[in-house]
Amino acid sequence: MPSLPPAAPVVECFFDRPTGSLQYVFHDPATMRGAIVDPVWNFCPRSAATSSEQADRILGHVRDRGITVDWILDTHPHADHFSAAAYLSEKLGGVPRGIGARVVEVQRMWRGFYHDGDLPTDGRQWDRLFNEGDIFEVGSIPVRVMLSPGHTLASVSYVAGDAAFIHDTLMMPKSGTSRTDFPGGGAADLWDSIRAILNLPADTRLYVGHDYPSAGVEPGFVATVAEHRRGNVHVHDGITRDEFIATREARDRTLALPDRMLHALQVNLRGGRLPKAEADGHSYLKIPLNRFTPPQSAT
Repeated sequence: MPSLPPAAPVVECFFDRPTGSLQYVFHDPATMRGAIVDPVWNFCPRSAATSSEQADRILGHVRDRGITVDWILDTHPHADHFSAAAYLSEKLGGVPRGIGARVVEVQRMWRGFYHDGDLPTDGRQWDRLFNEGDIFEVGSIPVRVMLSPGHTLASVSYVAGDAAFIHDTLMMPKSGTSRTDFPGGGAADLWDSIRAILNLPADTRLYVGHDYPSAGVEPGFVATVAEHRRGNVHVHDGITRDEFIATREARDRTLALPDRMLHALQVNLRGGRLPKAEADGHSYLKIPLNRFTPPQSAT
């Protein structure tokens, strides 16, 4: 008996231009049940002020379309934006939030960097910690979890029917792949993760985590497995593992840290919540000095 074609979720992309972040809502058109992937809680580094502009756009979309949200999913602890997962969960009546199980390893690592004894490191900040091969459903669409380390050691991808949300692994074909120089990352791991993604069926839609278009230009956010295998500048068919690692590591040595990284991880390792308020009612972030060195091009 021939196998049934994979389910085809409806996917809407939301772009946060200041960080180049791509956020997604996908839903099952048969049941109108859906999930939110990698939502942004806006943060201005200069004023240290947060706002919910991006998250409120997503709220408006799910309410206008009549989508019942089953999950709010982060693909990894983001270094370039605050996660709006906790905010959206509260606004949507306690929708469960998930992330990869290896986030606990990142918590332990960064608790040391921040010298932060108040940060729990057992993943209790989320409702579910996903492992390789875990399957859950959004409406009638099965969602399979793939571990995808390399950008971070805790990164996961979500394969929902014929769509996969692959975060900071691949970028759009003309831009190649994502950086691997964060603590716990690595180009060899990213190669392995990308090859697993590119072994999905050729017509699988791959939704990436970032794009950085010029002002006034719309972002790219989706290409098929076949398009990446044919034309991704870093990993098209014919590129060897050693060639990729050399290219990726050379590029990473020139990159500065994201300007929100040292702010964002303190929030995102708490599941998208600020540190506990102090006696004056305000939360405070810590910036570790001299923990990281500038890129080669800046020295």
